[in-house]
Amino acid sequence: MTDLFTKDKAEKSASSKPGNGVSFVEVTDAHAGQRIDNFLLRHLKGVPKSKIYRIVRKGEVRVNKGRVKAEYKLCEGDVIRVPPVRVAEEKARQGVSESLHQLLTSSILFEDDRLMVINKPSGLAVHGGSGINQGLIEALRVMRPELRFLELVHRLDRDTSGCIMIAKKRSMLRYLHEQLRTGKVDKRYLALVAGRWPNRRKLVKAPLLKNTLRSGERMVNVSPEGKQSTTEFAIVERYPQATLVEAKPITGRTHQIRVHALHVGHPLLGDDKYGDQQACQNFKQKGLKRLFLHAASLRVPMPEDEKDLTVSAALSPELQSVLENLPTE
Repeated sequence: MTDLFTKDKAEKSASSKPGNGVSFVEVTDAHAGQRIDNFLLRHLKGVPKSKIYRIVRKGEVRVNKGRVKAEYKLCEGDVIRVPPVRVAEEKARQGVSESLHQLLTSSILFEDDRLMVINKPSGLAVHGGSGINQGLIEALRVMRPELRFLELVHRLDRDTSGCIMIAKKRSMLRYLHEQLRTGKVDKRYLALVAGRWPNRRKLVKAPLLKNTLRSGERMVNVSPEGKQSTTEFAIVERYPQATLVEAKPITGRTHQIRVHALHVGHPLLGDDKYGDQQACQNFKQKGLKRLFLHAASLRVPMPEDEKDLTVSAALSPELQSVLENLPTE
């Protein structure tokens, strides 16, 4: 089949299901700036990564009739020739329950045509995988089918609640990733830690290394071989056997706050992975049934000299109730 085509043909082919023959996909602003290999991994769901790189390397994938390398970044208006490849049968998209729909709708803290900030509930993973059929981003895509682009800007642990950003434009995603990379996004967390956090302890600097256990569980520990990691801590309130602290991660490593708090001898309460079992059990009897870690606020510099965006998320009633039932020192 020849690579010569008209715009009408491209539009028609772009709407056909990949895998039924050669198809042509015209790049919109939703995918401009994305690498061709990453685009194909999503467009050809179920095709192994090795197969994606092979068809790119062999020139079976063309952009504007020419060969490209895997790192080529797409431009709006590019037309991609996608060869026929066998694609795994895509599972029917899971619906969103009425209760989850209402919860997420009521949890939107900010939204414009570029960005959404949600107060993520504890217990909801940010994305599916590893036995989780549906996470936050999959649920939002079902709830908002009219949005052509919807991607997580960053992540929160499943049991962590609070502010999380979702980009509605690829340009905004790229912009926010750069702000995060250069440390210009101010993120503050509230955490209840075991014991009496010392007044002098305001900064924790300890390299963190990710490990994956045989069970597939991801664990992080302090190691000289790890990546440099820094967290600022400030005392908010003292309680018998516990301290409410504000944590500001300067770097953005996996489980950073939890492991840094553990490293200095004050693990987070309600943490079944890194916490002190006896302390967690004591506070479970006081009503703490989950990890006490909450992304309380975000301050984000906006593009084109716009005013900084500041968003805050209140503690959930369950966490607020725990604090209200604790006597202060």
